[in-house]
Formats: sequence, C-alpha cells, structure tokens
Amino acid sequence: MGASVGRGGRRGFRDINVTPLVDVMLVLLVVFMVTAPLLTTGLKIDLPNVQAPNTPVPDGRLLVTVTAAGRVMFEDQDVTDKVFDTFNASARVQQQRELYIRADENARYGTVAEVVAAARRSGVDSLNLLVQPEEGPDDEPAEQGKSEPPK
Repeated sequence: MGASVGRGGRRGFRDINVTPLVDVMLVLLVVFMVTAPLLTTGLKIDLPNVQAPNTPVPDGRLLVTVTAAGRVMFEDQDVTDKVFDTFNASARVQQQRELYIRADENARYGTVAEVVAAARRSGVDSLNLLVQPEEGPDDEPAEQGKSEPPK
C-alpha cells in the first residue's frame, strides 16, 4: 500500500541526450565567431604611426574615437557637441576613471585636446592615446626633436 519508487509505473530519464545541446552550442559559437570581428570595424580610423610598443586594450574599455572629420564618438554615439556632459553623466567613466582615445592621424589637434580637457574636467585619472606601431624592428627612429637651435 505504499508508494513504490523506481519500480513499475513511470520510469524517469536515466540519461539526458546532449547531442541537441552540443549542436546548438556549436551553431552559437560559429555565429559569434563570424560577428565578433564585424563589431570592432565600425569606423575607419587611420592611427598615427609611431615607434611605441603595442598597448593592449582591455575588453571592457571606455573608447573615445576622434574621426578625421572632427566627430567625437563615445560608446558608438556621436557626442561631438556634448563631450564633457557625456563624460560627466556616464556612470562607467565616473567608476573606472580611465579612457582610451583613438584619434585619426588627420584629426585636428584642437579636437583631441578638447576631448582630453573634457575627460580631465570630468574626473578621469588615466588617459591612454592609442597609436599604430610602425612596422619592422630595424626602422630608424623618427626625426622628432632633431632641429638645430636658433642662432
């Protein structure tokens, strides 16, 4: 008259078929592998070539892009006319206090300086300028600072 466990009546699953789960995971992996490179190539930016080691940029970075046309992009939004207000209102900027600036080599210096000033005023402690390292280890150093003193 008691309940029988495991005998007669219904039987539960003894094992789970994981083949459909593996199939779905492999499809998702392929989809992410195809779309991930497309997400980072939104804007065409020609970074200045300098002799510097390649700086690794963390995935959760706060990236500010200055285009050759003078547009300022932050988190895929055009913030050209409201750079300081955007930095000041962003909770991530206030928490991390670190920005990576990626400026096109043809961008106006004044525009980049405005972005740096706005970041400093909004409390950013660490600013990182991203550049494109020059190719080849045997390149001559740039001729910067090799001018003759005035006579």
